[in-house]
Amino acid sequence: MGLNFQALQPITEEVLSLVPHVTIRLLLNYFRQMIDTAICSKFFPHSQPLTDDDIQQVTDLLGRPPRGLVSILIRSDLGLPVVIQVASLIDAKPFPTLIWLVDRKINYEIDQLEAAGVIAQYQTAVNESQELQTNLAQDHQNYIDLRKQLMPPEHRAELQSLGYMETLDKRGIGGIENFTRIRCLHTFYAAHLIQPNTIGTMVEAQWQSLGVSFTHLS
Repeated sequence: MGLNFQALQPITEEVLSLVPHVTIRLLLNYFRQMIDTAICSKFFPHSQPLTDDDIQQVTDLLGRPPRGLVSILIRSDLGLPVVIQVASLIDAKPFPTLIWLVDRKINYEIDQLEAAGVIAQYQTAVNESQELQTNLAQDHQNYIDLRKQLMPPEHRAELQSLGYMETLDKRGIGGIENFTRIRCLHTFYAAHLIQPNTIGTMVEAQWQSLGVSFTHLS
C-alpha cells in the first residue's frame, strides 16, 4: 500500500523558508524527499473474523473491554493486534474515530514525541504553510471517505434517522472538525498505517532521524 501522492502536494523551498524551527525544517525537507522518491508504506491491512483470543488481547492492551470492536486491521509478526477498527455507531451514538492504535511499543514512542512538544512544532509548521493545510484537509477527507466505505448500511441508516450523519461527515481523523489542527498523534498514526497521511509521514521521518524502529512489524 503506497502513499496517496495525488493527495500530498510537493513541499517547496518557499514552504520550507516559512518554517523557522530548524528541526521542523529538516523534518519537512525529509518529508519532501519521501514523497519525491515514492517511499511506500510497509504495512498491509488485513481483516479476519474476530476470535475470543483477539477480543481478550485487545482488552489486555486497552485495559478494558473494547466497545464496538469490528476487526483487527494490522497484526504484529506474532499475530498480536496493532491497529483495530471500531464501529461508527455504538449504543445508538456516533463514534467518529474509526481506527485505533493499540500496539504498546508504537504508542510509547508516540507518547515520547508528544512529551517532547512535537505537536506544537508540527502545528507551527502547518499554521505557516498553505500546502500542509491543503494536504491535511485531503487526509481528513480521505478518512471520512474510508469511514463511509467501511460503514454497514444499517449503521448509516440509523445514523441518518438519528440526525447524526451530517455531523459525522464533517469529522475527520480523531473526530477533528477543524482540519488545520493537530490534536493527537496516536490517531493520526493509526490512520496512517491504513491510509498514509501527512502527519503520519512526518512522524516516521522524525523516528528515522532518531533511530527509532519497530522490529515486531514486518
